[in-house]
Amino acid sequence: MKYSTAMLLAAAMLAATCGPAGAHRLDEYLQATVIDVTRQHIAVTLRLTPGVDVASTVIHQIDSNGDGILSPQEQQAYVARVRQGVSFSINGKPVSLNSVASVFPSVTALRTGSGVISLHFRIMTSLAPGSYRLAYANRGMGPDTVYLVNGLLPHDPAIHVERQERSVNQSTYALDFTVQP
Repeated sequence: MKYSTAMLLAAAMLAATCGPAGAHRLDEYLQATVIDVTRQHIAVTLRLTPGVDVASTVIHQIDSNGDGILSPQEQQAYVARVRQGVSFSINGKPVSLNSVASVFPSVTALRTGSGVISLHFRIMTSLAPGSYRLAYANRGMGPDTVYLVNGLLPHDPAIHVERQERSVNQSTYALDFTVQP
């Protein structure tokens, strides 16, 4: 009985001294894209998370005057830069990506690896009944960029996802779907 009590006490002490396990990659710039298809538009959200080791480079890309503050003008310039690095087409025809909103964390949050830049875009469309292929490519912001991409399950019961295809690194993606009458 003494042996099991001592083991439990040792396990409890070990658990108390261990910190939480982190899953954030320190040396990468994660660009996670979520695509939501409706008949009237396609909503695209990019969540950009720089790891601690690459945060200074990302901050420097945004903070063009180096004053340590991400001004609204610098933020909008960065949104435009990200937008230029991504492309969409529907059934092989390029479509325009319009910026809807953006949220930038503080420079301190970016430096600590906990800051997430959230960019919201919209593709205006009018989807008639038929088959569609939405193609997406993200050329990223440098060699440390890693990608995730996924389509949401449509809320409209007339829109049916048929297939999703991704490149190995997920920088390119295709979504095949149909719109029923």
